[in-house]
Amino acid sequence: MDITTINRKPLQNKMSDTRVYLIVNLDIHDPEKYRVYEKGFFPLLKKHNGDFITYDDSPLVLEGPEPSVKGRVILFSFPSEEDADNWWNDPDYQALSENRRAGTTTLLQRVKAVSYTHLRAH
Repeated sequence: MDITTINRKPLQNKMSDTRVYLIVNLDIHDPEKYRVYEKGFFPLLKKHNGDFITYDDSPLVLEGPEPSVKGRVILFSFPSEEDADNWWNDPDYQALSENRRAGTTTLLQRVKAVSYTHLRAH
């Protein structure tokens, strides 16, 4: 899939009370553009109830092939898929994210949390 092809539509069949995590792999090639994105990111994350968890500029691959996008790894979350969709579809976020797209190569994945109780039931 071409990195410029972005799904900006909300997903169907949501589990609205399920926490979701976003895992981002970034290769920063234009630090100035990325800094513009970084400065605006946190207020928009908080606007949509998001929580920043961590980042690492030197992640260690313990098993398997190296990721296709090397560099910084970022982890953040939202209390629900609805909050994550609202953040992603926010016109202010989409305008800001143009700086990230211009300054990095990005792999962005969304992962649903699964509770221990859910796992035991299956």
